[in-house]
Amino acid sequence: MSKPTYVPEYQSIVEVLNKYNEGCKQAKSSIMKPAFSDKATMFSVDGDGKLAGGAIQALFDGIDSGFRPSPEAQGAIVRVDIVGTAASARIDTNDVSGFCFTDFFHLLKVEGKWTVVSKIFHTHVAP
Repeated sequence: MSKPTYVPEYQSIVEVLNKYNEGCKQAKSSIMKPAFSDKATMFSVDGDGKLAGGAIQALFDGIDSGFRPSPEAQGAIVRVDIVGTAASARIDTNDVSGFCFTDFFHLLKVEGKWTVVSKIFHTHVAP
């Protein structure tokens, strides 16, 4: 019988995702950047219903230039699914610089470490 690995893998993924949450909260891409692969991408649908996004650097630039620290921001890891070296996760955030987001992440375990390789998101209408 092999030893179950779900709990330690889950904990490692949560640690990666919490870097993203904390980077959003503090409006510092340097905190979240280690969570992402250099090859990661980010996409969403813009106000005209068109696909928008590309390289993950756009996230880092946006966080550093367009966001402000939000001590009141809240992020919840809603779901984590793990199969071998692949995982997906959902995070819902409230009041990140006045925005609310639902983010979907794809992660891969590369050279023994979990890393985000893609992010798609939905921006909710502000209350």
